[in-house]
Amino acid sequence: MKITPTEIKKILCIKPRGIGDIVLSTIVLDNLIAHYPNARIDYLTEHFAKYAVANNPLVNKVITMHKTEFVLTVSRRIRKEKYDMIIDLWSNPRSAQITFFSGVKYRVGYAYRGRKYAYNILGTSGKGDHHSAEHNLELLKPLGVKVISKKIYFYIGTQEKVFADDFYKVNKLDIEKVLGIIPAGGWDSKRCDKEKWVEIAEAAINKFNCKILVLWGPGDEHDAEFIKSNLDDNCIIAPKTTLPQMAALISKCKMVIANDSGPMHISAALGIPTLGIFGPTNPKAHGPYSPNSDYVIKEDLHCIICNKLICPYQHECMRQLSVETVMNKLELIQQKK
Repeated sequence: MKITPTEIKKILCIKPRGIGDIVLSTIVLDNLIAHYPNARIDYLTEHFAKYAVANNPLVNKVITMHKTEFVLTVSRRIRKEKYDMIIDLWSNPRSAQITFFSGVKYRVGYAYRGRKYAYNILGTSGKGDHHSAEHNLELLKPLGVKVISKKIYFYIGTQEKVFADDFYKVNKLDIEKVLGIIPAGGWDSKRCDKEKWVEIAEAAINKFNCKILVLWGPGDEHDAEFIKSNLDDNCIIAPKTTLPQMAALISKCKMVIANDSGPMHISAALGIPTLGIFGPTNPKAHGPYSPNSDYVIKEDLHCIICNKLICPYQHECMRQLSVETVMNKLELIQQKK
């Protein structure tokens, strides 16, 4: 399908959920802006996920929807916006329906079985060996969009920056080297055991002469308190925060260690040297995506990268992870900065 780039004035990118997934999808922005110089780019996300792109100056507007909102209701709202193109970076059954009923002239999505009907411009359905961030770029190929950048983005608002500055000053962290640790994880199996976190933090304190800042979200409270109680004055727990506030605290860390999670991807997008701890998921596809980041994984386990939500064994991928390996990788990413 022949498209004149200058005719495209409004583009909607669909990525409803997964904070990390949305952050990784921003890899398309520089390339779309360069190819469609007259276009404004909007995002469609679920309400809770809007903060992944809310402050991004490359994004004109974020349209939100409820997870269970009627498809035709969402499509009608999209129709009113009069988009020239939709790029469905999610391409699940529901987003395909929203795209199909939107009435938009150019509808771009993956050639997944049972969903091709929704799109008149199709990208490859196979994920191949590349990182999940780069899978988003597959939808640019059939449009003839040249990939000039593989940068991902997360932007912090002014109020959140002030919040982080004040927290660091009050806790005298502005004069310390701060290592952030993030025990969050969407699956139980992705969460490094709290005892291992203490081992890692103790080793980091000794090796890097740093303070530990525990960054947490809903469901992480118990692990955060356990880590703090075992590290005494060398550790500070962040207060209860919104996601943008957590991101602002992350942005002031010298380094971050995190489970495979949305905050891990935010840290990498902010340019903070980030080390991901992996077990059930594939770090080559889902690791922190930035030049000064890396990952650790206990590769010699028979069950590694099992993709199971709950470990059927003893969580050996985390419990048997070598602290020395973690410290060596931390030292390497610190040198990359």
